[in-house]
Amino acid sequence: MNGPVEMTYREAVRQALQDALRRDDRVFLMGEDVGRYGGAYACSKGLQEEFGEDRVRDTPLAESGFTGAGIGAALGGMRPIVEIMTVNFSLLAIDQIVNNAATIRHMSGGQFSVPLVIRMATGGGLQLAAQHSHSLEVWYAHVPGVRVVSPATVADARGMLWTALECPDPVIMFEPATLYNMKEAIPADAGAVDIDRAKVRREGTDISLITYGGCLPKVTMAAEHLASRGILCEVVDLRSLRPLDDEVIVGSVVKTHRALIIDEGWRSGSLAAEISSRIMEQAFYELDAPVERLCSAEVPIPYARHLEEAALPQTEDVIQSVLKIVGAS
Repeated sequence: MNGPVEMTYREAVRQALQDALRRDDRVFLMGEDVGRYGGAYACSKGLQEEFGEDRVRDTPLAESGFTGAGIGAALGGMRPIVEIMTVNFSLLAIDQIVNNAATIRHMSGGQFSVPLVIRMATGGGLQLAAQHSHSLEVWYAHVPGVRVVSPATVADARGMLWTALECPDPVIMFEPATLYNMKEAIPADAGAVDIDRAKVRREGTDISLITYGGCLPKVTMAAEHLASRGILCEVVDLRSLRPLDDEVIVGSVVKTHRALIIDEGWRSGSLAAEISSRIMEQAFYELDAPVERLCSAEVPIPYARHLEEAALPQTEDVIQSVLKIVGAS
């Protein structure tokens, strides 16, 4: 039977890891607490018992060190998966990622590749304060030589990892921490997922809502509410943040003639700014209203629940922004 199976995003990530470890002896997982503890978000629970300490390796609290080891292992023919506990901690390894992993293929004239996957939790919404809650995807999406993806559905969390492991370039996978408990039904035989293309999650004709990661469920809820008011929103899930899928993004805007970009990153220098610029460059004369952006408040993400909610884009913010754009057009 290949009917749908309901699972959490967390379980989808765990199954993806398990499947990769079973398929290819070159694959191993390394990171802080991934082994005996089962992962900070329980995504690798039980894997060390199944595959042993050589293939599910607990590391010291030394992001630069174990990310560098992962790069070396990839150069040596392995297929490492490096887990960094949160995106904030990845800044301790950014030298390895930007100056080594991203450049070696180019600087060697294609003689060496770094087939490395780096996974990390990202985003706010769990009251983990400014040390654990930022959305720094744009820092990495800025860098040539890496691919950057953010699975926002259970199916993508299950299917993107194997595709990423087959890529000759390093792939950075951002997993929104607020989605780990999200449940969805996916086919029992769900397979690999494209990591290059955006996906239209909901068809619409009045406005394009362009987003990714942890904002997708909020945007989908907003679109459902707005549909009850006669406003048909097209929801575009970017999925790939580098490369951006201009074809799907611009194609949606050409269809709806309006765009709102929802991005949990800060507004200044954001992915939303880059996407807005591309729409202006490629579809300016198709627009019936200015492109708008909805981003996080430009403050370190607060700890207090009410302040954190105020700082992050919420469903009601999306609704009010759409009403403004449609009403002003």
